[in-house]
Parts: sequence; C-alpha cells; structure tokens
Amino acid sequence: MAEPPKNFVRSEQIVIPPETKGSGEGGRFGFRGALRSNEPMARHVSWRAGGAVARAFFPADLADLAVFLHRLRRDEPLLMVGLGSNLLVRDGGFDGTAIFTHGALDTLRREADGSFYAEAGVASPKLARFVGNQACADAEFLAGIPGTVGGALAMNAGCHGGETWRYVDRVLMLKRNGEQIVRTPEDFAIGYRHVGLKQGSDEIFVGAWFRFPAGDAATARARLRELLVRRIATQPLQLPNAGSVFRNPPGDHAARLIEAAGLKGTQIDGAQVSEKHANFIVNRKGGATASAIEMLVGRVQTEVAEKFGVHLVREVRILGETVSRSGRHGEGV
Repeated sequence: MAEPPKNFVRSEQIVIPPETKGSGEGGRFGFRGALRSNEPMARHVSWRAGGAVARAFFPADLADLAVFLHRLRRDEPLLMVGLGSNLLVRDGGFDGTAIFTHGALDTLRREADGSFYAEAGVASPKLARFVGNQACADAEFLAGIPGTVGGALAMNAGCHGGETWRYVDRVLMLKRNGEQIVRTPEDFAIGYRHVGLKQGSDEIFVGAWFRFPAGDAATARARLRELLVRRIATQPLQLPNAGSVFRNPPGDHAARLIEAAGLKGTQIDGAQVSEKHANFIVNRKGGATASAIEMLVGRVQTEVAEKFGVHLVREVRILGETVSRSGRHGEGV
C-alpha cells in the first residue's frame, strides 16, 4: 500500500501561483510536480475540444499529490483527469485546478495475498492485460474502457457484461488535507455508472485493490484480442470521441433509441452523431467546439424524449463555463 509522505509539514493553506515546478518555485511549496496556468483542455480530452482550466497540476507521484492537496486552498474547485476520455470542459473554461493522474499515479502490482493494486492513473486496458497475464479471469472487460482506474472507480465503469466495482476489494482515498484512507465497498452507494460515499466527504480515488478469479493466461489474451476486434468493428475509434455519451436506460440501449429516432449522422458545426455507433458523438474534422458538442447532446436527448418518452442520462461529464455570443462567460450547469 502506498505510504503517506514522510516529514509531512503542516502549514497554512495557500493559493499556489501558476507556472511553478518542483525544481523551482514548486519546491518552495514542497511539491515536485508541474503546475501550469490556462491549460487548454482540448490537448487532454479525447474529444479534442473545449476550453482551458485555470490551473493544471501534473504530480510526480501519489506522495507529491498529497503534499499539493494539503497546501492547496480547501475551497479550490478540483477536477480529476485521467485520459480525458469521458470529459468535456465548456469553451469558457474551468475556474479551478485540474489534476492529471495518468503517467504519475501509475503503480500496478500483484500483492502477496493475490489481489491486484492499481493506482488511479493506470489505464484500464493496462490493468486488464496485467491481470490476464497473471492467469486470472474476468478482467477483460476493462480493455473496453478507454480511461483510467480512477475514472472507472468514480463511475463504476463497465462494458461487455462486466462492472468495475464487482471486483473491488478496497480503495485508497486521498482527503483534501493530504491524508490517505483505505475504504471498503460498504462505505459507498454503488449503482449503474454511479458511485458515492454514503457519508459525504471530500475525498478522491487514488488507488484500489481488485480481486479476480483464477483463469488461464492464453484464454485471457484471446478474449482481449476478440474484444479489440469487436471495438474496431463497431466503434468510431479513428475519430475524436468520448466513448458512450449516454447511459443505457433500463431494459433498453441508448444507441437503439438514438438510431430509431433517425439521429445517426446528425451534425451541428462539426459535431456528429456517429454513423457507426449511435451512442457516440464524434468531432468529425477536429474543429467542433465544446458548445457544438453539448448542443448536439441536448438535441439527441430532446428528440429521443419526444419520440419515445425516455430521458437519456449523460454518461460523460460536461462542466465549466459557457461563452455567450457577446463573448461573456456564464456559469454552466
């Protein structure tokens, strides 16, 4: 299990200035990672669209993140970002700090008790391959989740009949004061594409221990290849997208409803309902704005509701401020 930072210094909360790094200004505040200002999120989300975040922190590792959070003002809005595959920041940006876990919180190992420990920044497909190579079964579905372990934990991500929290033994959480705490599934209300602490607390997922049944490495590798072939055949992976946009309603599939509503191929300013998979919205030529994507999301919801009486719930996160035609910012909802 990851250890808390050593020689932890309790100090006053501060607003850390932008453009600092551990080798320079950041070192003065005790962290080693890089902090940037006005970071364009189009560089970091799989839709390749959207506004900037006021501050972006790239931690060196988990201990570094704990130090940074402890030093950060408690009311600072936070946005956790893994691979950015389920996220859209509105064109007016996000007035807070985004924390990037991929490439930093990357510990992945098999424990002595047979469980698998993965930090939040580990890509879900990487965990799937690692588990399979260790001759365990049932992790293959994780290869179909184009995000990180942290995102999978936060939303109980799943596909191909598997769901993340079915295999969670315990999780490592990080509080805003930098303290680490281990929790069990009993501490959470877990549902379809939703996870929340039963007792409200300002904590973030930074790691988890998983348990998978014994299996066969060759069988797992074959299953992973099969799922990859299926994804390539059925999903628009060659175009910028955010995976499934909507949750499947009870007893039905969002893609079926969208296609039945005649919305496949529908476009708004470069954003398009995929012709390959109706529950995907693609940035067809790479020039769509976050506003265009969000407008298309809303249009799909409206038309499906009007034709079938079903409200499609977004699976993707859309946050930040809008930009009006006058150029003024407005709070997003």
